[in-house]
Amino acid sequence: MRPLPLEEFEDLVADALDQVPAELMALVDNVVVLVEDRNPDEPDLLGLYEGYALTERSWDLSGQLPDRIMVYREAICDVCDSAAEVAHEVTVTVVHEIAHHFGIDEATLHELGWG
Repeated sequence: MRPLPLEEFEDLVADALDQVPAELMALVDNVVVLVEDRNPDEPDLLGLYEGYALTERSWDLSGQLPDRIMVYREAICDVCDSAAEVAHEVTVTVVHEIAHHFGIDEATLHELGWG
């Protein structure tokens, strides 16, 4: 499907973040969520977590720039046939990338149905 307008897509990302339980969001530390059209190195990638998972952090990482969760608008729209599918895929992608922040790897995410 054609890419949704940026503002509409950003609203879907905000809605997805609102669906994450408050108890978990309270533990998300020093992370910014951004929307871009595509990953320049992997154009089909739907999302990306860049940073240090909570399970890998130590005191010497203080003062670092925030970790980043990237959600790729055009790539997600490419794999969807409707606005409802885009909303679902945005939620799956956001949850998937937040899971990486908590140190959950790809294999575990696939076992849990989030991959």
